[in-house]
Amino acid sequence: MLEDGLHGVPAGHTASVVTHLEMLEEAPQRPEADLALELVRVERPGPDWYLDLFRAVGAPWLWFGRLGMARADLEALLNDARVHVHVLRDKGRDAGLLELDFRVPGECELAYFGLVPGGVGGGAGRWLMNRAIGLAWGQGIGRFHVHTCTLDHPAALDFYCRSGFVPFRREVEIAPDPRLIGLLARDAAPQVPLIGG
Repeated sequence: MLEDGLHGVPAGHTASVVTHLEMLEEAPQRPEADLALELVRVERPGPDWYLDLFRAVGAPWLWFGRLGMARADLEALLNDARVHVHVLRDKGRDAGLLELDFRVPGECELAYFGLVPGGVGGGAGRWLMNRAIGLAWGQGIGRFHVHTCTLDHPAALDFYCRSGFVPFRREVEIAPDPRLIGLLARDAAPQVPLIGG
């Protein structure tokens, strides 16, 4: 347990505050823009395609959770029928990632949710979240949960709360900076200074 006060972060690492949120009953659909978008479930996605989309969506926010996985572990995850990977398409282009994890009985984790750069602010996020909520609760779950952190988009936490998720726990995460260990380009997420590299 961290005590009150400041705590040093090792050189070459990032630190963030992680907020865990949950939804214990299906939230009502929120008004959305009339957009010509398509959501497609990708059965058994290829790891290369998946990682390209994961980086396209997550690099601005230093997503690293799937990048450091052993190839065999990633393939096993992506081939698990309880992990549902969806791609948001805008005029045929891959424009977002929705990953729903049903591996815990009775629950769904919103494992990854995001748009490619340039897609935020035009209503696609609300469109995608409405479908995420419907897909998750359509599986007969009793709990839908997600976590976000202070490295994510500044509006992410508020967006999840407005979508019907309720914060219930906070943690501090310290991890090697993915840019310094070769998982992401060094110029990714310029809003987060590189320290120790």
